[in-house]
Amino acid sequence: MSGSLERLIQLACKRYNADPLAVKPEDDVFEKLGIDSFQAVELMSELELEFDVEIPDYELQGVRTFVQLAAAIDKRR
Repeated sequence: MSGSLERLIQLACKRYNADPLAVKPEDDVFEKLGIDSFQAVELMSELELEFDVEIPDYELQGVRTFVQLAAAIDKRR
């Protein structure tokens, strides 16, 4: 697991009170964290600040899993 993927899972789980040990990289972010699209936007804002990146919305279309999200972050780093 990449460093940014691990960090992303830790941050997301902390924010939404989920168990990071129960999260797999290929899990659906929305289902695993129990969040809706508004909460996902809030999470993305936090992640952009944490990783010091700016990810355009069009790059996030179709991104559902933790590994896909980490790849989008890594692409901008």
